[in-house]
Amino acid sequence: MRHPLLPPTRLVLADGALWAVLATVTGYGFRDAGGAASPVRDLVLPLAVLAVSVPLARTRPASAVLVVNGLCALGLADSATPANAHVLSLAALSCLLGVRIARARAALVVLAACLVVDVATCAVLRVPAVWWFYTLTVIPAALLLPWLVGRHWRGRRELVRGGWRLARSLEERQHLVAERARLTERADIAADMHDSLGHVLSLVALRAGALELSPDLTDRDRADLAELRGTIADAVEQLRQTVTVLHDPRDAGTGTGTVAGAGGLPVKDTVADLVARAAASGVPVSWEQRGPVPVLPPLVERGIYRVVREGLTNSVKHAPGSAVRIRIDHALDHTRVSVVNAARADARAGEADEQTSATGGRGLTGLRERMEVLGGALHTGPHQGGFRVTAVLPHQTTARPLERTAVTGAGTHTDHLGATESAERLAAVRRAARRRTVAAFAAPAAAAAIFLPAAAYLAWQLTTGVLTPSRFDALEPGRPRAELGRLLPARAFPYPPDDARSAPRPPGTDCDFYRSGRDLLHQVDLYRLCWSDGVLVAKDTLEANRSRPARPAETPHDVESPAATTYSP
Repeated sequence: MRHPLLPPTRLVLADGALWAVLATVTGYGFRDAGGAASPVRDLVLPLAVLAVSVPLARTRPASAVLVVNGLCALGLADSATPANAHVLSLAALSCLLGVRIARARAALVVLAACLVVDVATCAVLRVPAVWWFYTLTVIPAALLLPWLVGRHWRGRRELVRGGWRLARSLEERQHLVAERARLTERADIAADMHDSLGHVLSLVALRAGALELSPDLTDRDRADLAELRGTIADAVEQLRQTVTVLHDPRDAGTGTGTVAGAGGLPVKDTVADLVARAAASGVPVSWEQRGPVPVLPPLVERGIYRVVREGLTNSVKHAPGSAVRIRIDHALDHTRVSVVNAARADARAGEADEQTSATGGRGLTGLRERMEVLGGALHTGPHQGGFRVTAVLPHQTTARPLERTAVTGAGTHTDHLGATESAERLAAVRRAARRRTVAAFAAPAAAAAIFLPAAAYLAWQLTTGVLTPSRFDALEPGRPRAELGRLLPARAFPYPPDDARSAPRPPGTDCDFYRSGRDLLHQVDLYRLCWSDGVLVAKDTLEANRSRPARPAETPHDVESPAATTYSP
C-alpha cells in the first residue's frame, strides 16, 4: 500500500509560522473585544478555519481566500462593530493568491466573488450604514491591494528565474556554437582539399595522359604512365571520399559559412599563374581581362582566383580536351568572372558529369557559399553544349548576416538564431511586466470607480448628521425649531436601526435621529428629537449596544423598545 508523500519540512514550517502569526492577530482581536466576544465563534472557529486555509493556500489559493472571507462575512453579524482581525488574514491570503496564481482573470473573479458575498451578507442582515461603509472600503482594499503586491512579487521572481534559465541556455548554446565552429573548420578543410589538391591532381593526370601519347616512349614507359594515371585517378577518388567525410552533410543548406578567405591558397599565386600552369599541362585555355583593373580587397581577389580554379578543375575532370575560355570584366563597383568550356569531347564526359551531379558537386556548393558570404552570387549551368560558371563579386565586401555564421579566422562565433530567441524572450518578459504595471494601476482605479462613490456618499451621510453631546444637552423641550436651529446639524441621520424607528414616541410627533459622534467603523449613541408643530416635544438617547437591528428570523418588530432617556416638557 502506497502512503501519500508528506510535504517538505520547510513548507510545513513556513505554513506553521504563517498560521502562528495570523492566530496571534486573531487572539489579540478576541482579547480587545472583551466580554462581548464569544470564545467559540470569535476564537476557536477562526483558528480552526485558519488551520485549514493556510495549507490549502498552497494548492488551492482561491478556495483559501473564499473560506477566510467567510470569517469577514461572519464578522458583519457582530452587533458592536464590523471591524475585526480577520481582515488581516484575508489580506495575507489574498497576497498569496497573487503569488501562486498566474492568470489575473481567475484571481479577479475570486476577489469579485468575495465582494459579492460580503455585500449580499450586508443586504440580508440589513446592517447599518457603518457596516456598509466598512464592506465597500476596507474589505475591497484588503482583497485588491495585497493581491497586487503578491502579483508583483511573482513577476519579479519569474523574471529572476527566467534570467537564470536564459543564462543556462546561453551557456549550452555557447557549447553548441563551439561544436558548430569545429564542424565548420572541417568543412573548410574539405573545401580547400577539394579546390587545391583536386586541381593539382587533375592537371597531373592530364599531363600523364599527354605524355602517354608521345611517340618517343617505349611500351614499358607507356605502361608506367598508364599505371601512374590510374594511381592519380585513385588518389582523386580517395580525396573525394575524404572530403565527403570531412564535409558534414547536415551543414549543407543551413547557411553555414566562413570568411576565412585565403585558407589553403598560395599567397602570391595569381589568375595569370593559374592559367599558365593549366596551359603548360596541355589544357587549351584562353583568357581576357576587360576594363581597368581596380585595387581589390584581398577577399575579392581570392574569390576571383577560386572561381577560375574551380572552372578549370571541372573542365579538366569532366570535359578533358575541350577548349576553356576565361573572361574577367571589371566594372565600377563589381567584377564579373566567367569560365566556359566548349562542347564535350566525347560521351564519357557527359557520363562523368552525370556521376558528379549524383555525388553532390561539393566544389560548386562550397564556391557558392563563399560567394554568398562575400555578398556576391554564383550561377552555373549548361551553355552551348558545354558548361559555364559565372560569378559576380562586389568590390566592397559586405558579408550577409546568415542564420548561423562562424567567423573562424578571427576566432569569434555569431549565433543570430540565439540572439533572435533571446530578443523574443526579452520582449515577452517586457510585455508581461507592462501588463502587470497596467493592472496595478487599472485594478485599483476600477475598484475606486465602483466602490468609492458609494462609500464616500455613506461617509458624508455618517459625518454630516452628527449632533455633539454638548449641543444635545443645550436643547430644551418646548422651544420652537426656529430658536434651536443654530444647535442642530444641517441634516438628520437617514439610517437609524429598525428598532430605533419602532421605539415608542409621543403621540402625534415626528422624530429625527442624529449620531453622537463621527466614528465611521464603530456604533455610537443615537439622539432622537421628536417634534410637534415645529416645537421640540421630547429628546431621547438610544444606546449603541442596544440599537442593533433585529434579524427577522429571530425577533419581530414589536420587540422591547431600546433603553432611552426621555426628556419632555
